[in-house]
Formats: sequence, C-alpha cells, structure tokens
Amino acid sequence: MKALMYWLETKFVPKMNVIVKNPWVAAVSGSMQKILPFILTGSLIYIYNVIRSWLQVLPDLGLILQFSFQMISVILVFTVAYEAMGKLSHPQYNTTAGITAILTYLVTCITIDGGGSLICDFSRIGPSGMFVAIIVGLYVSFVFHLIAKLRLLEDSVTIPAFVAEWINGVIPIFLSLLGIIVLTYYLNLDIYNLILLLFSPITNFGYTLPGFILISLIPAFLYTFGVSTWFTSAVTTPILMGGTALNIAAAASGSPATVVCYESIYALSLIVLGGTGCTLPLNALMLFSKSNRLKTLGKVCLAPSLFNINEPIVFGSPVVFNPLLMIPMWVNTIVGSIIVWAAMTLELLAIPAGSLATGQVPAPFGYIMLTGDFRALIFYVLLFGIYMLTWLPFFRVYEKQVIQEEIQER
Repeated sequence: MKALMYWLETKFVPKMNVIVKNPWVAAVSGSMQKILPFILTGSLIYIYNVIRSWLQVLPDLGLILQFSFQMISVILVFTVAYEAMGKLSHPQYNTTAGITAILTYLVTCITIDGGGSLICDFSRIGPSGMFVAIIVGLYVSFVFHLIAKLRLLEDSVTIPAFVAEWINGVIPIFLSLLGIIVLTYYLNLDIYNLILLLFSPITNFGYTLPGFILISLIPAFLYTFGVSTWFTSAVTTPILMGGTALNIAAAASGSPATVVCYESIYALSLIVLGGTGCTLPLNALMLFSKSNRLKTLGKVCLAPSLFNINEPIVFGSPVVFNPLLMIPMWVNTIVGSIIVWAAMTLELLAIPAGSLATGQVPAPFGYIMLTGDFRALIFYVLLFGIYMLTWLPFFRVYEKQVIQEEIQER
C-alpha cells in the first residue's frame, strides 16, 4: 500500500495536475461550470411544475425551460470558445470567438431548402448536442489561437490600431465559418452526426452498468487526490445530460428510459450521499468520535454535508491522500451505483423523467420532489446503513491514530 501511495502521490497526481492545467482541458472544464446556471434555470421549471400539478391555476412557464435547458448546446459552444481564449491568453478575442462559435455550431444544425430559406433542426441545439458543441468550440478556438499567434498587422505603423484589430478579428471569423461551410454544404458532410458517431462508443458505454459505475467512480477516485470533480465533466456531463433529455422525451412518448442521467447520480443524492464519495455517514461517525478534533470537525461539517457539500470534510479530515479513508470512498461509490442501477432496472425505484440539475437537495427529498416515489425513503435508509458499515472499520483505525496524535500533543 505504501508503494502504491508513493507512486500515486509522486507520479500519478503530478501528471494529472499537468493535464488539469492544460488550457484546452481547463477551458472545457470551466465552460461546464459556466453553463450550470442555465441548466439550473430549467430545473427550477420542473420543480415549479410539481407545484403546478397541485395548484393548476398557476401559469405555464414551459417556455423558460425551452429557452434555457433545451438550448444548452448553443450556450455551451459559446462558453467553450470564450473560456479557451482566456486560458490561451487571448482575452481580446473572448466575445468574438464565442459568437463565432455559435454561428459555426448553427451551420451544423441548419439546412437550406430549395428556395434558399434556412431551416434549423432545433433538436440539435439541446443536451444531445453537447459533445458537438465542445468540438466546435475547440475548433473555433484553435483557429483564433493560430491567427493570434501570427500577430497579423500588430506592428504596422501605417494602419490604425482599431483597424488592425478589426482585420485580425475578421480573418479567424471567416476561416472558422469557411471550414465548416465547405465540409457541410460543399462536401455534403453531416458534421453533427459525424461527431456524435465519433463519440458513440463512449456514449453507448456510458449507458451501461460498467459505464454508470465509472461515471460515478472516476470523479470520486480523482477527488481523493485533490483533483476537482469538474475535471471529468467534459465527458460525463454530455452523457448524463443526454440521458436526462432522453428520459424527458421517454416520459412524453412512453418509450423506455435510461438509468444513466444527471439526476440518478447527483440530484437524487443516493450515490452522492453527503457529497461525492458518500461522506454523510463518515460525518455521522465523527459526531460520536472519541477524538476531540474529529468530533469538532464532524459538527462543523454537518450542515454542508446534509446539502451534499463535502469539501470541508474531504479536505479537513482529511480524506485526500489518506489511504484509510480513500478506500471506503471508492467502495461506497461502486456499491451505491450498483444498488441504484439494480433498483431502477427492477422498477423498485422510479427513473427520473425531469431535470433537477443540482446535487444540493438533501436526500431523499430531491428524489421525492422529482419523481413522487416515496420508496426512496427505504433506499435512503438502506444505503446509509451500507455506507456506514463500509466506513466504520476504516474510520476506527484512523480514529485511533488521531487520538494517539492528540495524546502526544498534550
């Protein structure tokens, strides 16, 4: 174990930090955080609709949902390009690149009829197009980055600075649109479907049980080494939000739903009970610890843990780089994923058919709010008990170490 921890700490984590700090990776990760308010706005409408089902005199606010969550790919392509320009040290292009990315993305969604009119396939601008939005955003960012590095007309003394800035903006806009238009309208390539086809092995695997486990486990695994869970969002969020969109459509058409969606992992809180890694039972154990430090930490961290915010306990215990507490965090994530998958597959729990893109609703209230399935109470108690039993032996060993340290410090 010591050899493994040494390798992870000295080899694995430094390499992961290099990847995390890569401007292209950081741009996509940052863009995922930027689009969250728009996803949450759509989620509010689903919560509102629950209330509206009881009070039918309330107005229908469905259009807010249509113009936020259902247009998320358009928002995402802008934020990817905007973030990339900042990370690549070209802030002068932030907005221009973002708008160009939107125009370029729309080329993949629009066809031209015989009369020359533009017809947009609006199904392509929702969550199902998030992978396409990321690729298009990075493509536009790459074009702007290349032109910025050439520093065209930057040192010219005969052309005013503002004119040079316009020209330097026009060239990457032109090249970005030219490239995608040539591929789409002159070579008759469906770029949107080609990109989805490219990512289909990842997406299809994500909708399986092993994929579901990995989508839950990898962020928890990296989190125990201090790597933000946002790092994997470029891959996991499009899969999970795509699952959410599929379930919304399935509820409307009566077709089968998928267990793999954002709500199943985060919003329903059963797999992230107390936060990534199921740390609420650990918090409960700390409340009754014989160690003064752990007991105090348990009290301080309880309120955030109830709302699935576990940075204080993960970094304060610490769980990070602590072999005794890292292992149960991984085990609980795997076990929780399997149990939730089995329960939903066997129809012992309802698969969510709406969007609640926040993990800060305490379990099991988010589940009941979204699905009306009170069986979640049973699984909440069951999973809490299982997680507690997993944490207990590891926590007891760690507790003894902390108590010994406290005795030596007196």
